[in-house]
Amino acid sequence: MTDISLQSGVNRRSLIRIGALAPLLTMPLLAGCATGPGGFNLTEAIRRLLTLSSQRAFALLLQPNGFYDSQVARIELPQQLASSGGVLRQVLTTQVVRDRLARSLNSAAERGAERAAPVITQAISSITVADAMSVLRGGPGAATALLEQSLAGGLINQMFPAVGDALRIASDDVVARALRAATGYDVASLARDVSDGANRGIWRAIAAEEANIRANPQATNDPLLIAVLALAR
Repeated sequence: MTDISLQSGVNRRSLIRIGALAPLLTMPLLAGCATGPGGFNLTEAIRRLLTLSSQRAFALLLQPNGFYDSQVARIELPQQLASSGGVLRQVLTTQVVRDRLARSLNSAAERGAERAAPVITQAISSITVADAMSVLRGGPGAATALLEQSLAGGLINQMFPAVGDALRIASDDVVARALRAATGYDVASLARDVSDGANRGIWRAIAAEEANIRANPQATNDPLLIAVLALAR
């Protein structure tokens, strides 16, 4: 028999994730000012590229186990826990326990990412591009790098409270036991490390999606992206 309380919890969690993605999914494609050969609006093209890249990245990361299953965003055990010794080594005796801890950290990263999505949306809508063609002709993640630079690490502070809350209410006590055994390392320190890792993972995930779009713009069915990315090659 299905556990109704568990099912309700999953449904509520799904709604929260949908809410986090909603600003990206409904984000208007705002007109830009930079134009290039053929009269294409290059700033608008970059915004569309970033919007689609972000939508795809968050759609993956906000799934259950999204960070843990990701090849580019998975949160590894912080150095203070990974190189365990003494009492901490006794706590993290087996790979199973380490895996449970890693899953808890990655689950906390998901909570932080829910807070990050609206920040990304706002940054994309207000981004200015001094040399749009240079960005479009840049590397496979050039637009993502521009967006990350514009936020100057702002995602970490946005995610930190949610990550800390998630770690404090972890469903099992493996996090608490590991922290008690790690001298001088507390929930706030762990939350900061996880938030930092989640920040790096989000940008890597967006950059990976940008690279995929650049490699096959026709799959977007967006005439502007198809034309501009072809022009930029």
